[in-house]
Amino acid sequence: MKFVKKIKKEPMDLVLPRMGLGCWSFGGGDYWGEQSQAEVEKVVHGAVDMGVNYFDTAEAYNDGRSEESLGKAIKFLKRDNVFIGTKINPANCYPELIVEHCEASLKRLQADYIDIYMIHWPIQARSIGYFSEDRRVVDNPPSLISALEALGRLKKEGKIRCFGVSNYAKNRLLEVPCIDEISVNQLPYNLLCRAAEFDTIPYCLQNGVPIISYMALLQGILTGKYHSIEAIPIWRRRTRHFNSKGTLHSRHGEVGFEDKTLSCLAEIHKISNKTGISMADLAIKWIISNPAITCCLAGARTIDQLQKNINATKIPLDLEIKTALDEATEGLMGEMGNSMDYYEAYNANRTI
Repeated sequence: MKFVKKIKKEPMDLVLPRMGLGCWSFGGGDYWGEQSQAEVEKVVHGAVDMGVNYFDTAEAYNDGRSEESLGKAIKFLKRDNVFIGTKINPANCYPELIVEHCEASLKRLQADYIDIYMIHWPIQARSIGYFSEDRRVVDNPPSLISALEALGRLKKEGKIRCFGVSNYAKNRLLEVPCIDEISVNQLPYNLLCRAAEFDTIPYCLQNGVPIISYMALLQGILTGKYHSIEAIPIWRRRTRHFNSKGTLHSRHGEVGFEDKTLSCLAEIHKISNKTGISMADLAIKWIISNPAITCCLAGARTIDQLQKNINATKIPLDLEIKTALDEATEGLMGEMGNSMDYYEAYNANRTI
């Protein structure tokens, strides 16, 4: 699937597949557990063989080990056939640090250039505070304009092919001096996380900003394998869908929307049973049925998971089924409101 609108002033061969591979688990870590390098390489090489050649990582993922692991996996692949997207923390977006951190990512990736280099979260105190406790940085954040200028210089030098943003709501996009410079906006989007529909997706469509979606299966919750709140691994109950009280490392402090979330999952399960399409397949098909979504990211720790995700993209979702899924989840969308930050309180939204 090509971008909704041609990437501005970019080579014609920079075209993303409709599905990309999220690489957060690569390199292992406390959140996802151990991930062997041998398995990573099987998944990455298998993905390329199956036409999935976009890989999304970030300097923050497992303290850089995700980039290192991906770099080892693609080392012997033909670089022209592989597209890499990685992200820089907003705390590191001072012009001189952008250059330093880009070069560090290139070294970990064992690459000469990055295809899409993104600012991971909006450059503002709330999001910076997540990455840095240095009050000098939190109280005096980098300038978005100077950061974009630095990214432009990296592009001219050939270290990156294009640059974009991640988790930028409409209000933050309005601060971008020239929206044509932004090649992508990466957003959380799935059946249970639809806040992007309020105004950010329409704004991106209106201004020709391609969207890469992430969190397709809400870390496994949309696969149908969990039938109660308690069955969901506690690490994956950190979002605003769940009561923050008693949930490990939850930060939002809200009571959550557990009853509504369970109700939505039950309705999706009914649709799955009626149509004979698995919940995971429905979730992925629903995302890519939205013409605003250029590329849908989904993680995969094994070849089997990868194959299942790819298979979900092969047959389009029937309009009647899409409408049923829309109706089954729009109530939760309305109750959770216009906040794309699913990990912080509604009034502490880092995306705006």
